[in-house]
Amino acid sequence: MKTLAIITLFVLVGCSSIEPAHDHALHHVVLCWLKEPGNARHRQQIVEVSKSFRDIPGVLEVRAGQVVPSDREIVDDSFDVAILVIVPDRKRLAEYLDHPVHQKAKKDILIPLVDKIVVYDFKE
Repeated sequence: MKTLAIITLFVLVGCSSIEPAHDHALHHVVLCWLKEPGNARHRQQIVEVSKSFRDIPGVLEVRAGQVVPSDREIVDDSFDVAILVIVPDRKRLAEYLDHPVHQKAKKDILIPLVDKIVVYDFKE
């Protein structure tokens, strides 16, 4: 009976179709290097202000966090903070970039704290 329950579970899970939450969305990845590398307070300020981007119309998801140090040569862990903003398309990305919430975060937090930013935009 226990074996039948496990097989049933695998069949149900295997047959279910799991759609990505943001299929074909545009992913806007922002890597930030601080003017004061490693400054924990500045890192946290960027992570916190990034949460306000969720209030911008068209933004599907926002994630932000601090770098995870690595000994692997292939990993670039030289940045301090990464931000991921997911929007449906290029039009919404442009609207997000011009939105007053984003502009305020850029003016009040990012420009004063960040020395370098690298952006990667990609679609699924």
